[in-house]
Amino acid sequence: MAAVMPAPAASRILMSGNEAVARAVWEAGVKVAAAYPGTPSTEMLEVISTYPDIYAEWSVNEKVSLEVAIGAAYAGSRAFCCMKHVGMNVASDALMTLTLTGVDGGLVIAIADDVGLSSSQNEQDSRYWGRFAHVPVFEPADSQEAYDMTLAAYALSEKFQVPVILRMTTRINHVKALVTVGERQAHVGAGFKKDPARYVMVPGNAGKRIPLMFKRDGELRAEAERSPLNVIEPGSDRRIGFITSGPAYMHVKESFPNAPVLKLGFSCPLPLEKCRELAALVDQVVVVEEVEPLVETELKAQGIQVIGKEILPLQGELAPPVLKPAIARLLGEPVDAAAVAIRPAQVFPRPPTMCVACPHLGVYYTLSQVRNLNISGDIGCYTLGAGHPWQAMDTCVSMGASMGIALGMDKGRGEADKEKRIVAVIGDSTFLHMGMQGLLDMVYNKANVSVLLLDNRAVGMTGGQDNPGNGRDIHGDEAPRIDFVKLVKALGVKEERVHKVNPYELPTLFKTIRDEVKVPDVSVIVTDQPCVLIKDYHKLKPYEVLDDRCTGCGNCLDVGCPAIHVTRRGKAVKASGREVDLSFVRIESSVCTGCGLCVQPCAPDAIQHYAPVSPITLVKKGCSA
Repeated sequence: MAAVMPAPAASRILMSGNEAVARAVWEAGVKVAAAYPGTPSTEMLEVISTYPDIYAEWSVNEKVSLEVAIGAAYAGSRAFCCMKHVGMNVASDALMTLTLTGVDGGLVIAIADDVGLSSSQNEQDSRYWGRFAHVPVFEPADSQEAYDMTLAAYALSEKFQVPVILRMTTRINHVKALVTVGERQAHVGAGFKKDPARYVMVPGNAGKRIPLMFKRDGELRAEAERSPLNVIEPGSDRRIGFITSGPAYMHVKESFPNAPVLKLGFSCPLPLEKCRELAALVDQVVVVEEVEPLVETELKAQGIQVIGKEILPLQGELAPPVLKPAIARLLGEPVDAAAVAIRPAQVFPRPPTMCVACPHLGVYYTLSQVRNLNISGDIGCYTLGAGHPWQAMDTCVSMGASMGIALGMDKGRGEADKEKRIVAVIGDSTFLHMGMQGLLDMVYNKANVSVLLLDNRAVGMTGGQDNPGNGRDIHGDEAPRIDFVKLVKALGVKEERVHKVNPYELPTLFKTIRDEVKVPDVSVIVTDQPCVLIKDYHKLKPYEVLDDRCTGCGNCLDVGCPAIHVTRRGKAVKASGREVDLSFVRIESSVCTGCGLCVQPCAPDAIQHYAPVSPITLVKKGCSA
């Protein structure tokens, strides 16, 4: 990517929360930034990579990205790391020891929580990491605060030699607002200072650091009490007051503009005295937090009377249609259910599906045709294989879990599964992220599992980012490219059990899968065609359906390509007397890429290369061009 020309000082720019954080990281003089892609956090590092003077990298997983940032902070430079909420589960091993060593250069860890589950497998609350790891947590409520708090986090990090968590949510990451920005301030790292008692965390050294961590907790608590990021906003309606943070603050202000509010920007450690001050102003206090009752529980433990999840839901965003009726019931006021009801938009249903000509289509079409399989899936575009029409995925838990779960299915099979074949499906980036260890475990423990390693040369689900499997770095420059066939062999898979297959060649793919699942050993089938949305993919001549040949068999629909549309349905009676459904189709030739997947199952040969009609022919037929 080309470097972005920085805006002049005090410019106002329309920015998403992710863009605002990236800008602040650059202005803070950060030298090293690392991440693994994950919605809704991805754009932070993508934007950072466009700024000059920062080393930015896509790491193979979140743990490595945090360790890279830790190394830079140990060397005295300012560093940045970002991830989505589930990524911190991967990185937490490093975080829990980092809290003892502390840092020299400022280190900010941005965690993007997916409140509302727009693109995640769970809805965990990353504020817990602040309590668990004894590190401060900042919670911005909009793009301007995301920018301001990132800059403030670096100052706090260096003042107390502690990493700072910037807790964001999808509502901040992806919503744009005007942000007043400044200029980059150079920050020169002091260099790494050898101190084994601090940086070598063997038990004897770690035990001596724990009292220092608790001492820092007290200092941070005092800092939170006086921080301008925690502010009481007075209001004229004293019947009820709110303690809230992040986007939930915006929902509270929209719903109850006249109520007193304690807005928590520096939410961990919790400023208890500020909370007591707010409680003294009002008749009742409601804690509005997304999503766990974390602050509520801490306040109740301190004897401060508050109301929270007794009246508010434990999941999803706490938007005005949720808040208003809950507070009305608390105050004994009538609730107009119709006025506050969330009305879904009346749109044609659009279930999630794979892209036109996606190389995974052939894989799941084939898996749906092979009988007697238990299929362990993973996180990526290919997770959609669980849906219609393939229904060819039986589990999906976390990054890389397909491997270990498949091994467990094999070793834990009972009499009912005795004849079942076990298949694990995993993508290239996910395999590099956390799947390699699982495959090694399979080999070591003599599993009977077939692995489909879907190499589409991109981190597809998060936008086609580069990874070690496609030979490009974050800037698109040439980088070493992993050879997956050699890699899986190096992990111990026998040479005769490793196959590289073009997923668009359905007969070969079908035969390879069918043969390998019969072999009582670990096998790996690598598919090797690029994601259709990256520059490595090259379109071919599109196809169309010849109406006079289409019998309505619907075999092409089983491929699942969204370029194929049903034009009409019908029924027919077979010679046996059995009634069958018919689906007559057409292909949207303007989006068809000519991959040929639908051609192969078409028995009547009704799908042919598209032959566009010339304007002259249309005029001769009396049609408008």
